Amino acid sequence: MKKLRHPILFLLAILLIAVVGLLYFQTRPAPVLTVMTWPGAYGRAQASAQMRPYGAERGVDVRTALWDGDIADITAMVNKRQFKADVIDMELPVAAQACKQDLLEKIDPAMLPPGADNSPARQDLVPGAIGPCWAGGMVYSQVMVFSPTLKRRPASLADFFNTKAFPGKRALSRAAPKFNLEMALLADGVAPGDVYKTLETPEGLDRAFAKLTALKPIWAHDSIGALGWLKNGQAVMATALNGDVAQLKDYTPGVIWDHQLYELDVLGIPLGNPNKKRALDYIAYATGSAPLAGVANWLPYGPARHSSIALVGNNPETGIAMRPLLPTAPENFRHAFAVDDGWWLAHGGAIASRWKEFVSR
Repeated sequence: MKKLRHPILFLLAILLIAVVGLLYFQTRPAPVLTVMTWPGAYGRAQASAQMRPYGAERGVDVRTALWDGDIADITAMVNKRQFKADVIDMELPVAAQACKQDLLEKIDPAMLPPGADNSPARQDLVPGAIGPCWAGGMVYSQVMVFSPTLKRRPASLADFFNTKAFPGKRALSRAAPKFNLEMALLADGVAPGDVYKTLETPEGLDRAFAKLTALKPIWAHDSIGALGWLKNGQAVMATALNGDVAQLKDYTPGVIWDHQLYELDVLGIPLGNPNKKRALDYIAYATGSAPLAGVANWLPYGPARHSSIALVGNNPETGIAMRPLLPTAPENFRHAFAVDDGWWLAHGGAIASRWKEFVSR
C-alpha cells in the first residue's frame, strides 16, 4: 500500500469538501409547494393553521395562490400542463365535477392519518369528506334561523314548517333548488337515506315542490338576502348558510341545527402535477385533526374530522368560544344531512327550468 506523501493536504481537502457540502445544503433553495385557496379570512386561517406549520415542519416553501372557484382554472392547468397550483381547496360541487371530468389525481384514503383519538380516517371523517379525488376539509351548512322576537323558541325542522304553532313568513333562498328540495322532503317525513331516490321520481319531485308551496315562503336572492328579510321583520324564520349567520354584527337570530344540510370544502391535486408526491403529503398533513381544528379556531366552519372538535378552542383574536358555532360539533351534528353533490351534478340540469319557474311565480 502506497503511503500518502502529503497527509495534511489530504485532510484539508476532505475538510474543504465537507464545508462546501454543508454550505450547499444550507443555502439550497427549499422545495416549493403552491396551495390555491380563497381570498380573505378563510385563506388566512388556512395559512395560519395548515400552510405555515407544514412548511416549518417539512422544510418546504409553501406559497399561496388565490382563485374564485372557477373549474376553468383547473381545466387550463391540466390541458396546458402549466400548474400554478399543486393543491387546490375546492367546494365539493366543483371537486365532484372536476373528478368526473378527469381533472384531478386519485387519492388513496389509506394515506390519510388516523384521528387524534387514533380512529381510522374513514371512521373519523364525516360522510362525503373522502372521495375518489379529494379529502376534506371544512364543513359549512344551511341552517334554519329565527327572529329573537319570537315568544316561543322553535327547535326543529318540523317547527320551521309548522306555521300554525309558529305563525309568520319564512324566507328561503331562490338561488338553487339544492338545499330547498332536500329540506322539503325531510320535513315531509322522507328518511334521509331515501331523499335522493325520492327526488329521482316524478312523484317525489312533485312532493317536494308541494311541501314548499304549502309553506308559502318569500324568496330571497340568496342566503344573505334571506337574513335581511328576517332582520327587517318581514319573516320570522329563514334558511341561511351558517357562515353568513356568524358574520352578522348587529343582529343575533336563534339557530336551529336540527337537520342542517351540509357541504364541504375539500383538497385535491390537478391531474398530471409533477409535484404530486409532495402535494399528497401536504393533504395528509392539512386534513389531520390538529390542523383542521386550527382552522376552526379562526372561522365558524366545522372540521371534517370528529376527533378535531376536542381540540377547538377560542378565536385567537376575539376570544369567542368557537365550538358552539361549528356544524360538526356533536351537539349540532346529530341530525345533519350530507348534500350529495354527485347527485346534483347528474340531475340538477333536469330540475333547473322547473325551479326557475317555481320561484318566479
